[in-house]
Amino acid sequence: MPGIFAEPIEFHLHGEHIRVCDLLKATGVATSGAQGKQLVTDGLVTVDGRPENRRTAKIRSGQTVACRGIRVVVRGS
Repeated sequence: MPGIFAEPIEFHLHGEHIRVCDLLKATGVATSGAQGKQLVTDGLVTVDGRPENRRTAKIRSGQTVACRGIRVVVRGS
């Protein structure tokens, strides 16, 4: 059901940013960077509640990425 999410995953960022496709892979939402890119291309990813269509969008501390009912909250290290 859209809008229903499990507990969010916290991802601790090392550095200034991470590409959205790499974040999806690092958190297990995608099995590979290529699959992460495909999820973005298919329109299944949002950043801070807005659809994200840039496969290499830079995700920074404080942002929330959602895909397939999974939320990832990005925190600084």
